[in-house]
Amino acid sequence: MKVLLTGANGYVGRRLLPILLSKGHQVYCCVRDKARFDVSAYPQASLKVLEVDFLDPASLKSIPEEIDAAYYLIHSMSSSTSDFTELEKNTARNFINRMRHTRLRQLIYLGGIANEEKLSRHLRSRKAVEEILREGDYALTTLRAGIIVGSGSASFEIIRDLVEKLPVMVAPRWLLTHSQPIAVRNVLEFLEGVLMREDTFNQVYDIGGPEVLTYKEMLLQFALVRGLKRRIYIVPVMTPKLSSYWLYFITSTSYKLAVNLVHSMKVEVVGRPNDLAARLGIRPIPYPEAVSRALSQTANDTVPSSWINARSGDLLQAGIHHLSSVPEFGCFSDKRSREVADPELSWQRVIQIGGKNGWYYANALWGFRGFLDKLVGGVGLRRGRRNQHSLQAGEALDFWRVVEVDPEKKHLLLYAEMKLPGEAWLEFKISGNSLVQTATFRPLGLWGRMYWYSVLPFHAIIFNGLIDKLGRA
Repeated sequence: MKVLLTGANGYVGRRLLPILLSKGHQVYCCVRDKARFDVSAYPQASLKVLEVDFLDPASLKSIPEEIDAAYYLIHSMSSSTSDFTELEKNTARNFINRMRHTRLRQLIYLGGIANEEKLSRHLRSRKAVEEILREGDYALTTLRAGIIVGSGSASFEIIRDLVEKLPVMVAPRWLLTHSQPIAVRNVLEFLEGVLMREDTFNQVYDIGGPEVLTYKEMLLQFALVRGLKRRIYIVPVMTPKLSSYWLYFITSTSYKLAVNLVHSMKVEVVGRPNDLAARLGIRPIPYPEAVSRALSQTANDTVPSSWINARSGDLLQAGIHHLSSVPEFGCFSDKRSREVADPELSWQRVIQIGGKNGWYYANALWGFRGFLDKLVGGVGLRRGRRNQHSLQAGEALDFWRVVEVDPEKKHLLLYAEMKLPGEAWLEFKISGNSLVQTATFRPLGLWGRMYWYSVLPFHAIIFNGLIDKLGRA
């Protein structure tokens, strides 16, 4: 069967792809930036990668006509606090216009449970997209999910941050809102299970786990699985804006996503009963078991996908290729080199930098820089990295973005996503027995130049210590 997979670089898409390939399907993956997609991880005979921007109708012409089924997994909530609704509507319209020129029989859409009359902007947007997709010349199967619990999911990582960092929580009243969390494994089983099943054509199903829990209960059950004692006190005076800042400063989420999540968490997200799980032979996984599975993947460093890497913010809109050419003119640079006794060992240290390993030297200063970044609305250091032993282009690495990583040439290029009066790159190269580390900063006006000179003394400490640690035998 020929299957079109949109959102292939997204959190769910990256997990669904290997399942579809294992079932013998020919899969056409739609990605905005091929440089962020690791083709080598999959059997290439059954996979075609298409570079498509669904906001650009001309790029959709690369989608072939001979498509049997398609998955619509495009989502924009984390990229904006206001305009994602129109972006999602335009994306959906462009999609169905292109599908009218294909042989598509079934479209499978993953949306959100929306059974309340008063919905958040996010859930209203999901419902509006569903209505647009229903206008296409194909059978639409809609799966509406609640909070997805899995390693690397936004909900799981936020809950983990709160539980592991705060022994006592003074929390907003939306923690008493009910939800029906679902394990990511069950979501994937539903998505694969309804594929080309005619009894699911033009049907809508709410999918969720076996329990209805408040967010407070989810936090406490997570703590129980982790073997931690936690106390939570609810206060009625915390406004949505304060709640958003509360999430933003304590967890790894961005402020834009925090705002949208807070508005969504005030709405009851409980599914309507149906028999789809029984018909597909799916065992709904209890919440504590879903948490335990996610923690196991995190501990073993086998997280298949992460919400942070799935984001497509302004920086990645034009692709990461435009960041790979490090400018020379009008820039400041800090270039250092060391002879290394073991180039392979030094390279392993380079690609394992950040995350749990820290930055090998002056981690307190790196942490303070991350704290300052959070104060001015940046991403900070809490994002970490998806895998501690490997990197892919496009992935987040603390407050950097991986632009290039080449194990054969032993070359790593990072671009700064912290708040700066300019642009910054950090590059590592190993050639022969020589390690070269280069920090490049392109200032924006007078403030950019003042910034560079103000941090220059700290650079002398941090970058000198860093390269010494990387090159040490």
